[in-house]
Amino acid sequence: MSIDLLLEGLIFGVFVGCFYAAVSIGLSIAFGLLDVPHIAHASFLVLAAYMTFLLGSYGIDPLLAGLIILIPFFALGAVVYRFYYEAFEKRGTDAGVRGIAFFFGVAFIVQVILSLVFGLDQRSVGASYIGSSLGLGEMRIPWRLIVALLVAIGLVVILNLYLSRTFQGRAIRAVAQDPWALKVIGANPVMTKQWAFGLATAATAIGGALLIIVSPVEPSLDRVYIGRTFCVVVLAGLGSMSGTLIAGIMLGVIESLVLTAFGASWAPAVAFGLLLLVLGLRPQGLFGR
Repeated sequence: MSIDLLLEGLIFGVFVGCFYAAVSIGLSIAFGLLDVPHIAHASFLVLAAYMTFLLGSYGIDPLLAGLIILIPFFALGAVVYRFYYEAFEKRGTDAGVRGIAFFFGVAFIVQVILSLVFGLDQRSVGASYIGSSLGLGEMRIPWRLIVALLVAIGLVVILNLYLSRTFQGRAIRAVAQDPWALKVIGANPVMTKQWAFGLATAATAIGGALLIIVSPVEPSLDRVYIGRTFCVVVLAGLGSMSGTLIAGIMLGVIESLVLTAFGASWAPAVAFGLLLLVLGLRPQGLFGR
């Protein structure tokens, strides 16, 4: 492999990795901070991408569409968590296993509904920055990846400030570690987790908008991203926002180098291979609690 090819793979890996971080941040809150086995995360991403497509058909910019669907997705997350809590978590034992089955069912329902409403054809959106690129020497960096990088950094900064500087944010960090201590300071653990899951789903709305900006979507696209998003969250360490960004870049760079050296057919195996490696050698992740 030539130096130029290696450098190009590294640079593209960083941009793609930031995109992976952006679509994983919601899962980092739901699974990392709250210990909720949110298998349907990737399906929510695809759902948000289709909502962005729907608003795009009225001439609304994809990024603006992602902001518009924040509140509906927050409400969706709050409702889903409340059902999960009443049906599984409240009853204690076997909540994890039954929760996985519950969210797997949610993911299946979302995929079926999207297939029935929109069909199986790929859908995409249009914007001035989607088809253009930025010259970097002899390289051309697509603006859609630059947008993903900027959004990922913005999300990490905002969520880090929220989780560390506000009472509600610190309560979210505390609830996964000691819910009973949280009651002592006057916060309701269930309401806190419901709010946090709504926040995680709202972040998924932004991730879904990026998903359809970066590439066309179809209802079963969640299968491609479920392994990548869990790999990023586990590699980062559960609940680390900054770690999620770094882990996403690591996955993007490794995947890009494997693609450059061995071809596209090996790239999808990188995420699952890395996930198994981290679980075996460092289960708490690189930056985890």
